[in-house]
Amino acid sequence: MPLTVEIVTPDRRAYQGEADSVTLPTELGNIGILPSHLPLTSILAPGEVVVVLQGKTTRLAVDQGFLRVAADKVSVVTEAAIDEAKIDLKAVEQGEARAREAVAAARQAKEVDPAEVAKLEQILRFAAVQRLVKGRTSPGLTD
Repeated sequence: MPLTVEIVTPDRRAYQGEADSVTLPTELGNIGILPSHLPLTSILAPGEVVVVLQGKTTRLAVDQGFLRVAADKVSVVTEAAIDEAKIDLKAVEQGEARAREAVAAARQAKEVDPAEVAKLEQILRFAAVQRLVKGRTSPGLTD
């Protein structure tokens, strides 16, 4: 019996489907989940989620969040997630450059809004994860 996988962000369901296995990034390293896995709750680290179903692999870039495994269901709640096929590296690089400039400007301002700086740093972190995931799945590279 396959796993049921659901990955949600604050604004949408990024992935929903079945899987033979799922690999997820945690603060302690990657963890592999197979059917009949023991119940688990963990902090999700920014990185790559790999979903395998009948030999087909789907990769997603995810930001920080939480994951839960219970009764062959893998639930992920994350700040951001995107399928590697939808990652536009040019757009990622442009957004990253704008965020870097904004972080530098915010740090030089007389009154720094820590929440704004944290949000910009999150954008930079997720941009780095997207580049990593897309780079691993570029033509000519293997698993």
